[in-house]
Amino acid sequence: MAEIKVLLDAYGVIYEANKCLPDNDHKVQLVEALAELENNDCHKTRTYPITRLHRVTGIEQAIYRADINKTTGWRLHVQFDKNTKQLHLKDIIEGKLHDDVINVIKAKKYRYK
Repeated sequence: MAEIKVLLDAYGVIYEANKCLPDNDHKVQLVEALAELENNDCHKTRTYPITRLHRVTGIEQAIYRADINKTTGWRLHVQFDKNTKQLHLKDIIEGKLHDDVINVIKAKKYRYK
């Protein structure tokens, strides 16, 4: 059985995603993305074929973006806590806003450490 990486959702990102994702296909893709983020083997090998997890450039904090659906632009923002070794879901980014990542982060800066 695969090891599980702890994924915390203090801001209700999954609940928010369930309300705002446009259709059931996107909701299934969200579950697949969350499963990959929880898969410790992906973190050990640093390969993320579903989410293409990568660090956001242009911002001081270590904030990472994970694709829910690459073509429509839906993304998740996550942060890794080095002390507890846990991932924290921070936000879901709507497709039309994914290009303006710095302003999206600044608008909700209280969520990011």
